[in-house]
Amino acid sequence: MSAIHVIAIIDVGKTNKKLFLFDENYHLVFEKTARFIETTDEDGFPCENLESLRLSVFDSLSEIFRLKEFEVKAVNFSAYGASFVYVDDAGKPVCPLYNYLKPYPEDLSEGFYENYGGAVQFSIQTASPLLGSLNSGLQLYRLKKEQPEIFARIKHALHLPQYLSSLLTGSFYSDITSIGCHTALWDFEHNRYHEWVQNEGIALKLPPIVAANKVFASLFPGNTYKVGIGLHDSSAALIPYLVNFSEPFILLSTGTWCISLNPFNNAPLTAAELNNDCLNFLQYQGKTVKASRLFSGHEYELQVKRIAAHFSTDVIKYRNIPYDPEIIGRLKKEASPYKGGDVLSKESVFNSRDLSVFKNDDEAYHQLVLDLINLQVASTQLVLKGTPVKRIFVDGGFSKNSVFMHLLASALPQLEVFAASMAQATAVGAALAIHKEWNRKNIPNDIIDLKYYSAVQAISI
Repeated sequence: MSAIHVIAIIDVGKTNKKLFLFDENYHLVFEKTARFIETTDEDGFPCENLESLRLSVFDSLSEIFRLKEFEVKAVNFSAYGASFVYVDDAGKPVCPLYNYLKPYPEDLSEGFYENYGGAVQFSIQTASPLLGSLNSGLQLYRLKKEQPEIFARIKHALHLPQYLSSLLTGSFYSDITSIGCHTALWDFEHNRYHEWVQNEGIALKLPPIVAANKVFASLFPGNTYKVGIGLHDSSAALIPYLVNFSEPFILLSTGTWCISLNPFNNAPLTAAELNNDCLNFLQYQGKTVKASRLFSGHEYELQVKRIAAHFSTDVIKYRNIPYDPEIIGRLKKEASPYKGGDVLSKESVFNSRDLSVFKNDDEAYHQLVLDLINLQVASTQLVLKGTPVKRIFVDGGFSKNSVFMHLLASALPQLEVFAASMAQATAVGAALAIHKEWNRKNIPNDIIDLKYYSAVQAISI
């Protein structure tokens, strides 16, 4: 029996590091998960253990190359963003991979923005809300100012996916999906690096940009396969939808954060949108995606615990609460109309509700989701308005929530609303980016499972 042709995807999250093998039909045929203990930087702040990560890449690949049932044709990477690895001439890290949660010095950021037109103007130009170390370009600026001797030793500043790729190829490149996501590096109006990147000597540290479908030969001994340059995980997760659907859509990615992604909105970011936690980023083909986000998954978890405590129930119950239109009908009659202001609230009104007014926990739960939907619709409208979008795909945790999906469909009657599910969207996206380089078959049209929702029913398709 001949070996199955596969692609290996190494997906590096903040918590879990995973290795996946997909066959040519994009079926998951092998999976392995690892977790590493963090180390600390020179200030004692937690950060990624780069040496453990490096060794894990080689150990994992060595393991799968020994599996005779698979023939690895390509390897690609996806990883969390806002994280630079700084390497010397030999490709060896010269300092820690600084944590994007590390506090950024206020005096340094204030001086920076003052030099480049003020915080608001700069944020609009770079589509980057003021996020401190999450603006990864400013990490480089900080290194230059605070540790000039380290900055001088840097030959290449590589975002994490491209560093992982360089381990296998010995080549150093930049990727537009990493550069184009709240890094403060990219000028979205002129579609190039912002002027500060040149002025501060940062451009000299950034390798050439290559297309996301570019592949290179591997230096890893004993095997012939192609290596992609890697992608930012959020952009990778969007690829299966861009590949499968040509009609304009919004992807609502739900989890701890609920992020509305509109790849069909290329309007410049406004100050008002920035103020409402919107940003623009670049997808794998270099086109603009407008995104808005809410911390709704986090709020949902907190409020479900509050409901369970008040009504003496188990939180497990709320994993599968069926949608009850009669409860929603009563709640809507009793509630005052929802009115959103110029600035979108960071949390729903449910936090201030008195749970004793509800007849039972089912009613309280439906009110929680209704309040979250009111906020979600306002957030999604920020990226929807003025675009030809007619469909919204919901993936992640809320896509499995019957109450959430029915209420979203009811609140957005002008859109077709679908719950979308697929295994490992980020990893599949990284594989699809280099499909033609490893896969002999056409891209299958059944990668994503969809369920259509209306206000009163759900139909599997």
